[in-house]
Amino acid sequence: MESLLDIPAGFERHDRKSPLTEPWEPIYRRLAEDRIVLGLRAGPAHTNSRGFVHGGLISALADNAMGLSCSRILGGDTRLLTASLTVDFLGVANIGQWLEFDTVFVKPGSRLCFTQAFVTADGQPCARANAVFSTVRKAAT
Repeated sequence: MESLLDIPAGFERHDRKSPLTEPWEPIYRRLAEDRIVLGLRAGPAHTNSRGFVHGGLISALADNAMGLSCSRILGGDTRLLTASLTVDFLGVANIGQWLEFDTVFVKPGSRLCFTQAFVTADGQPCARANAVFSTVRKAAT
């Protein structure tokens, strides 16, 4: 069980669950005016066979953070679909490190939303991601 001392100030449990991220819990979030920063303490369930945090986890949570940040800016009546996602791995992340997924750029549009995020492990860059999301307005019910 993680102690609150292990979690940086300003983070709370992320309340948006999915079957994909369930095995990676607990995941945390920090709400900002224009974005949602995701975070987690890396554990064995997050790693590959060499003991580094798996690139698939980094990619998925970067995608998640960028999409949530776009939604925060565009408002609740917009659904987003990932149209393009690229991730550059700049370094490794290890068990015990605090990972943060911070969206640093969002250019929303009526049909596309462009984003960029940086992933850090204990404050050191380990990946950067770029994504384009298609925007779809929810149908009125």
